[in-house]
Amino acid sequence: MLTPSEILDTLEEMFPDAHCELTHSSLYELLVAVILSAQATDVSVNKVTPALFARFPDVSSLSAGDIKEIESCIRNIGLYHNKARMIKEMAQICVEQYQGEIPSRRKDLQSLAGVGRKTANVVLSVWFDVPAIAVDTHVERVSKRLYLAKPDDSVIKVEEKLRRKIKRERWNRAHHLFIFFGRYYCKAKVPQCETCPFKNQCRYIKEKRVAH
Repeated sequence: MLTPSEILDTLEEMFPDAHCELTHSSLYELLVAVILSAQATDVSVNKVTPALFARFPDVSSLSAGDIKEIESCIRNIGLYHNKARMIKEMAQICVEQYQGEIPSRRKDLQSLAGVGRKTANVVLSVWFDVPAIAVDTHVERVSKRLYLAKPDDSVIKVEEKLRRKIKRERWNRAHHLFIFFGRYYCKAKVPQCETCPFKNQCRYIKEKRVAH
């Protein structure tokens, strides 16, 4: 069995340019994009954010924005009614409680509408370079397939195990490497098992063999 460090070394070779694929040029844009990306692809979010940010370039304008206009900007992504309300509420909290700024502490970030632990982790990691592991659907799937977590572990449990098994200085890179591996290689339905460097320690392949 490869160690977590060896797994990361292999992923670094496979995806040296792994990075956050949500297009953003400011903390505000990153936060909004991450909130919008829940149950939606980064590609779909990147298609709607240019018009949204052109119309609402900061928390002040978004907090005062007409909800119907916000919805019209993002209507091509899933759950756009809820997401429009969330990002408007997020902006209002920033204006009312944080002097129009987006806070930098985890506790304060998670006080914002639409911001859970995963979103806070992404923002802390990507924008502030604070060591964090955000467990999205790709990170969770890869972790469980490679025996870094158990099949029935909760998202929080997966994060705890990864934080324990991976060196702190590699947390931020690990997050992006797992996402790229899960998004482009170890896909949910049609993973590239034949050429996978981890096929000897993959729960998915083992269960598939047993089934056959």
